[in-house]
Amino acid sequence: MTSIHGHEVLNMMLDSETGYSEKSLEQAIIAKFGDEARFHTCSAQGMTAGELVLFLAERGKFIPQQDGFTTHESKICHH
Repeated sequence: MTSIHGHEVLNMMLDSETGYSEKSLEQAIIAKFGDEARFHTCSAQGMTAGELVLFLAERGKFIPQQDGFTTHESKICHH
């Protein structure tokens, strides 16, 4: 099974220019990458879409908005 880097999800968020809740982001990830997709980051692997959303939130990758959250290019590490 192929693993998708969390950066791809953050870039998807940037491209969409919309706000998300944890649930709507999880649904958008599944719609784009599939229910069976697994995700990794620089420090974790094997995460489901829901686990990735929680992981990114815990690491401050989201920017709060009035109706949920978004992200910014500065939140994406480039290594």
